[in-house]
Amino acid sequence: MRDFGKVFVLLLVLLLTLAACVDQPAEEPTEAPAPAEPTEEPAEEPAEEPAEEPTEEPVEEPTEEPAEEPTEEPAEEPTEEATEEAAEEPAAEGEPILIGGIHPLTGALAGDGIQMDNAIQMAIAEINEAGGVLGGRQFEYLSSDSTGSAEVGQTEAERLIQEGAAALICCFQSAVTANVAAIAEREQVPLVIDVAVADAILQQGYTYTFRLQPNATVMGVRGADFLQAIAEATGAEINTIAYFYDGTTGFGDSVRQAFATRAAELGWEIVDEVGYDPFGVTDLTTEMTRVNGLAPDIVVVTGYYNDGLLVARNAEEVGLDVQAIYGVAQGTYDVPQFVTDAGDLAQCFFDSNYHWDASNAEAQAVRDSFQEQYGEEMRTAAVLAYESMRLVAAAVEEAGSADPVAIRDAISGISYEDHLLPYEGPIEFDEAGETIVAAPVVMQVQDGAIYQVWPPDVAEREPIMPCVSWQE
Repeated sequence: MRDFGKVFVLLLVLLLTLAACVDQPAEEPTEAPAPAEPTEEPAEEPAEEPAEEPTEEPVEEPTEEPAEEPTEEPAEEPTEEATEEAAEEPAAEGEPILIGGIHPLTGALAGDGIQMDNAIQMAIAEINEAGGVLGGRQFEYLSSDSTGSAEVGQTEAERLIQEGAAALICCFQSAVTANVAAIAEREQVPLVIDVAVADAILQQGYTYTFRLQPNATVMGVRGADFLQAIAEATGAEINTIAYFYDGTTGFGDSVRQAFATRAAELGWEIVDEVGYDPFGVTDLTTEMTRVNGLAPDIVVVTGYYNDGLLVARNAEEVGLDVQAIYGVAQGTYDVPQFVTDAGDLAQCFFDSNYHWDASNAEAQAVRDSFQEQYGEEMRTAAVLAYESMRLVAAAVEEAGSADPVAIRDAISGISYEDHLLPYEGPIEFDEAGETIVAAPVVMQVQDGAIYQVWPPDVAEREPIMPCVSWQE
């Protein structure tokens, strides 16, 4: 028993000694803790250093070669698969193609802006109901309010592109459109300009912006040529012109310059030019009286709706003695609201402007559908917005893709025949993005309605000149 006790004591001492040896290594990690550095920069490398330390000594040799192969091959194969999935994803059935629209939905120009917004939505609804594009994909509309501000328009363009818009349609104002076009070019997303006239927008070497309407030069030059042709057809004689125009936004002045250059070539003298703020002007009787004293044959007007209506009313007030008031890219005298607002005063007013093709039965059906849905007559700006959306849809089909770059390439080479505009031939774009066949038509208020009167191949009635409502 004594021997057993001695053995037991010896075993106990041995166990205590071994336990002391096992406890000793546990102090090393405590003296040099791995988390010391990661905790200083936890956001940058929280997992890298702890993962490396345990593998340095025990697994150094065995993991050298296996670590190289798994990290190379898996990195390549998943990348290829991910690329294929990314390429297939836009074509996935049921995933919508996003289209962004930017127009003035509030402010002085909201009347046109809201109509244009509605027209795009109407076009999208029709396309979707007909089966969509690319074998069944649907369009979805992202609506945006520029508020009439170039800065807001730019910000909204950036937002819409970030949200995934594959194309943009905009903007009704040249200043807003210029900013949006710069963003579209930078982000490589196609922009179709439904309405915005300034030449400078497409003089920047852009490749992602396309304009559906005639530009300022075409509007001014054709406006002068059509006026001369109407004078010859009616036996009127034109020698002198007075010009009232929007002098603050760049739109009115760009059209005036083109008209004035052509007028000089036609031998006309511009006896006075009156520039004004279209959103701030409240009275032009002083200027109208001065112009009346110069006895011009024609008064030409370029501006927006409210200022154009003001010109008409002030002209009647001073008894302006002219052969006609002739709008060039004027946002008043071809708008049905003008006939309602001005009443009998509206009779005889001309406007050379972009327009829907009144001789096209399909165009009239579209306008009838719009009026049924929205309770008001469809303005030409809304027709251009509608056509812009249909053009984008045709480009998506032609591209076979909803990728913005592919859509841009398709638009640049498109020959779009099924349009509702009074252009001679299909819509095609030149290198600058201008519609090659874009041209205005001349309209005149006759018998309380607006009719196309020039050129003869699209005319619904013959023009009347001289013709001024307050002189009848």
